[in-house]
Amino acid sequence: QLSLVESGGGTVQPGGSLRLSCQASLRTFANRPMTWFRQAPGKEREFVAAVSRSGSSILYADSVKGRFTISTDNAKNTVYLQMNSLKVGDTAVYFCAAGPRNLGGIFTRAIDVDYWGQGTQVTVSS
Repeated sequence: QLSLVESGGGTVQPGGSLRLSCQASLRTFANRPMTWFRQAPGKEREFVAAVSRSGSSILYADSVKGRFTISTDNAKNTVYLQMNSLKVGDTAVYFCAAGPRNLGGIFTRAIDVDYWGQGTQVTVSS
């Protein structure tokens, strides 16, 4: 069973930065594409950033492009989300997710998630 544990959330002022981490429990992390989603109060869960299992394909939501960076460290079974120039509108619970094993590309839909993390709260407020 694969479990995902996020960390790094917190409260930051607009314009600030945070780095989220998502560590997988098993070595199978290396065979799965990884995606970050977020869910703000009263809104649906939405795609934020995705990376393929090889790391060769990366995609960002338009709302975070140029401000967020997704990366992986296969030796640590960890995927990161570096968030810079944070805005009030980025406030949400952030979830990492593992996609189908051996999927060659990326995934952006919640319906394609095999495993979810528990989520970490990010609050951007002055």
